[in-house]
Amino acid sequence: AKKPAAAMKRPAAAREPQSSKPGKALKYLGSPLLDPPKDTEAESVFKVENMIREARRQLQKPEGPIPSVCVLDPDGDVVKELRRRGDAVQNAHWPCYHSELWQSKIGEHLVGFVPFIVGAPYAVLVADELFACGCELVVHLTSAGEIVPHPQGPSAGQSFFVMVDRALRDEGASVHWQPPSMWSEARDEIFERLPPAAFEGLKKKVHRGSSWTTDAPFRETQAAIDRAKKLGILCVEMESAALMAFAKATGNAIVSFAQVTNSMAVQEGDFEKGDGGGSHDAIELIHATAAAWSKGC
Repeated sequence: AKKPAAAMKRPAAAREPQSSKPGKALKYLGSPLLDPPKDTEAESVFKVENMIREARRQLQKPEGPIPSVCVLDPDGDVVKELRRRGDAVQNAHWPCYHSELWQSKIGEHLVGFVPFIVGAPYAVLVADELFACGCELVVHLTSAGEIVPHPQGPSAGQSFFVMVDRALRDEGASVHWQPPSMWSEARDEIFERLPPAAFEGLKKKVHRGSSWTTDAPFRETQAAIDRAKKLGILCVEMESAALMAFAKATGNAIVSFAQVTNSMAVQEGDFEKGDGGGSHDAIELIHATAAAWSKGC
């Protein structure tokens, strides 16, 4: 027989967690992501400098320079193309357990590239390591799905770049760096040193706008998409909000570019970036970014 409602087990999320001390139960506080609130001003016990120290020892990576401008290349297309050309070499000093740092001359600038950095926690971890090793600007270059159709976007048969000025915080990493809010915003310095004129003449257009950062791309429901549309969001991706929160908290320089390539594959023939997996356009954008940034040094 079916148990009476009062006797039925509560869902796991509603149970009071057990204390480590016998006879005591802790009060249920809700999601540990927000309750209790993170103390974003508190010093971390685990420091990036200490992990780098141990990685250098264990991986036998000597002290040495890395490029001042480094690119997070989530899809790895740019690194793949540069290696195909024979234009990329691995940096011998990069002390990371999880990733490789490649470098290449882009125009007159030596630029670093870390491929396959997908998702907010991993992106922030690697960005933190890059700055600790001497990087001055991280260029985040990711693929994105279209939310509000743009007249020159995928629905019109071509992709474009969004220079993200703010991102909806639908992920978990940003609250460790900034108090909860709806948006993460890029630092003013980014737009002062990378004005629209820096990107004039590029084959693929650059449009400034907002993004939606999610931890769960396969949970982009219609209701969530409709809400993002009402907010005027241009695209959805997986890293920008956390990177912006980290940049605001630490004073580091990060610019996020989202290459809008798809309409979430609701029809066949989606995810087309262009020649070389979009790497040709991306390299042109990286060259313009590095050139404009160096002028402001």
